[in-house]
Amino acid sequence: MPPPPPPPPLQGAMATGTSIHAVPCSAGRPKRRSQSRGTSTLSVRASTDASTAVTLLDYGAGNVRSVRNAIRHLGFGIRDVRSPEDILAADRLVFPGVGAFGSAMDVLTRTGMADALREYIRRDRPFLGICLGLQLLFDSSEENGPVSGLGVIPGVVRRFDSSKGLIVPHIGWNALDITKDTQLLQGADGHHVYFVHSYHALPSEANKDWISSVCNYGESFISSISMGNIQAVQFHPEKSGATGLSILKNFLSPNSSGSKVPPCRKASNLAKRVIACLDVRSNDSGDLVVTKGDQYDVRDHSSSKEVRNLGKPVDLASQYYIDGADEVSFLNITGFRDFPLGDLPMLEVLRCASEKVFVPLTVGGGIRDFTDANGRYYSSLEVASEYFRSGADKISIGSDAVFAAEAYLETGVKTGKSSLEQISRVYGNQAVVVSIDPRRVYVKNPEEVAFKTVKVSNKGPLGEEYAWYQCTVSGGRDSRPIGAYELAKAVEELGAGEILLNCIDCDGQGCGFDIDLVKMVSDAVTIPVIASSGAGSVEHFSEVFEKTNASAALAAGIFHRKEVPILAVKEHLVDAGVEVRV
Repeated sequence: MPPPPPPPPLQGAMATGTSIHAVPCSAGRPKRRSQSRGTSTLSVRASTDASTAVTLLDYGAGNVRSVRNAIRHLGFGIRDVRSPEDILAADRLVFPGVGAFGSAMDVLTRTGMADALREYIRRDRPFLGICLGLQLLFDSSEENGPVSGLGVIPGVVRRFDSSKGLIVPHIGWNALDITKDTQLLQGADGHHVYFVHSYHALPSEANKDWISSVCNYGESFISSISMGNIQAVQFHPEKSGATGLSILKNFLSPNSSGSKVPPCRKASNLAKRVIACLDVRSNDSGDLVVTKGDQYDVRDHSSSKEVRNLGKPVDLASQYYIDGADEVSFLNITGFRDFPLGDLPMLEVLRCASEKVFVPLTVGGGIRDFTDANGRYYSSLEVASEYFRSGADKISIGSDAVFAAEAYLETGVKTGKSSLEQISRVYGNQAVVVSIDPRRVYVKNPEEVAFKTVKVSNKGPLGEEYAWYQCTVSGGRDSRPIGAYELAKAVEELGAGEILLNCIDCDGQGCGFDIDLVKMVSDAVTIPVIASSGAGSVEHFSEVFEKTNASAALAAGIFHRKEVPILAVKEHLVDAGVEVRV
């Protein structure tokens, strides 16, 4: 029997899981280390000059590496909290809360950190809470509760209501309505910032003096608070590009003018996202390269049959961030099944990319249980945890999610044991994307199959007017007896927070997204859907946003080959009346 999955990262004071030291950011040829993987430790790496050090409260859940990288990028060192006394001794304290409200409060209470935080805030010492770090300041939360919070700000944290058609989680770039003049938000007016959450705090008469900005998503919720030296934000400044870095600098160095934020078209609503995808694999020489498939075939059609090499992963990701990509998604299409977990080459790619890319990073491929060449077993939760610690904000699950959905639809039972269920339970559903790889199957009559069909815009080869979308696994090689519609509905029930919807028929063809497929799935679920496969022009992006409920559109080859720049896509969307972050 394989060993059980590790305990959630919220099991001990400031737990950070397995300590794996960063390696030089070459992101080139994958190499194994000669010695075995290190043992678990509660120690967190960091630190530098005391005069510029910021105290960071990291209790071990999710991707806090991005906050560390952003702080260091701005020229500040980091001291890590190891005891309640470290909180009380801090000159400036950053609390990037990630994960579930109740789990976080449990750790803070058991370790004495909760009382130390209350006292630190009572003394009006410089404090910045991020995401859950804002929510925990309130009286309580309904998340798996009610659960009591720190009780600093009056109010209850509630879930967004998806029963009225609202897509939950709230994921993406939204606009702030600044209601109080504060140093923290100087320069942020009119800019989009990045949110990813399912729970929110509502304004009230009792907490109105705390509110410095609100955001609209179905209703107006609190996006930031400010009272004296106490600041907190619901969004993620470390993932909000130049605007977010400026906000962080305003807190870290309040007497400075902050980072310059480029002028932009004034933000007003939740923006549609444009995502750059990088398929990463080793080529025949063993080097990690970005490649691109033609209906999932990544080898060149010339006589060489070599893997297409479109660039280095970290270099391309960094360029796409500069070019204005709203997110960067890495898809690991090389197995590396015999590598020890700590030596997986994608971990190095993530570590290096997260030092240069200050928008969300997603990684997919290989999120599964596996046993390495030394006989060491790793659960999918362990694999995901290592990806999060290395810089991923979200992980994408493919084949494992298909098998979990099939089992759920057959039995009607949620076992809690699938990778999808385990990871979403520990890290929250907003951190889990399910990648669906369907192939179109034409039928003359919808009653021919037990799966959801759609009347297609273009008839099939024999004049068929209908089609269903058969899901595949193993990179599109094996078909499964489940449709894209049924899979999407099932994985939402099992804990997915977002769907990446590919289409094998459209992949690499440049003829546009499969609008029939995207509309069918985005109308069926209440979680965000990312349209993927087939983009060949700027018009394809406006088409998918105008004709479907897709929250984002993803492309790869047209960006890698510089056929269509990201900026051109966004300028076209602006002209088409689509809200985007520019």
